[in-house]
Amino acid sequence: WAVAATLQLGLWAWARRVGNWAWVDVGWAASFAAGVAAWIAWRGAAPWPLAALVVAWSLRLAIYLARDRVIGHPEEGRYVELRRRWGRGGDGARAFFVFYQAQALLAAVLAVAIVVPFVAAPLGDRGALRWVGLALGGGGLVMEVVADAQLAAWKRVAAHRGRVCDVGLWRWSRHPNYFGEWCVWLGYATYALAYPWGAIAFVGPAIILASIWKVTGIPATEAQALRSRGDAYRRYQATTSAFVPWPPRRAPGVEVP
Repeated sequence: WAVAATLQLGLWAWARRVGNWAWVDVGWAASFAAGVAAWIAWRGAAPWPLAALVVAWSLRLAIYLARDRVIGHPEEGRYVELRRRWGRGGDGARAFFVFYQAQALLAAVLAVAIVVPFVAAPLGDRGALRWVGLALGGGGLVMEVVADAQLAAWKRVAAHRGRVCDVGLWRWSRHPNYFGEWCVWLGYATYALAYPWGAIAFVGPAIILASIWKVTGIPATEAQALRSRGDAYRRYQATTSAFVPWPPRRAPGVEVP
């Protein structure tokens, strides 16, 4: 929590200076790599395979968000709206300070999925769980990278403007990047099962899954897709799994409200 709070404090000051509050997302993603680095600097040791997976996932996501959504881009609409609601004639800096620190606290809560192997000795008869956890997490990370690359390539084609990306992983799931993200967290928790009290690690993937299904993930993303793509996205919804990759269904006719 202390590492995440310090990182978000610095990013809050930077975001205020450059006029883009979306830096909070970059800070949230980078908090986990920063936490691992701080632990290694302090203790000089770590469960190295898990530490490498966490750092790779964390930095990949932070760099992706910074490059594709923040640096050189206008402030995201949700932060423009928050600025309007919280600004009261200013930039809403005080409210955003609380918001940034709330994200630091959330990172600390989610780190329950990661921290157990760093502080406990492994149980001698559960080594296979660590391999399963690494496979799940590594597979999820690869899925995220591939899904983001496929979507970016699709968007670069001018003829695809206004259409729905339904190629590659996106033909099998409407949100393969979200599924990959959940697999990463499930991998962290499975790895932790090889340690005493490891079951507590499933708090992390449970929160992530709830957020994807009910809060900031699928509902908000699909609402925006319906607004921008209309009937084309309704047809996509009728044929393609929302989350878990699955062969597409046939839909000869879709009733559009």
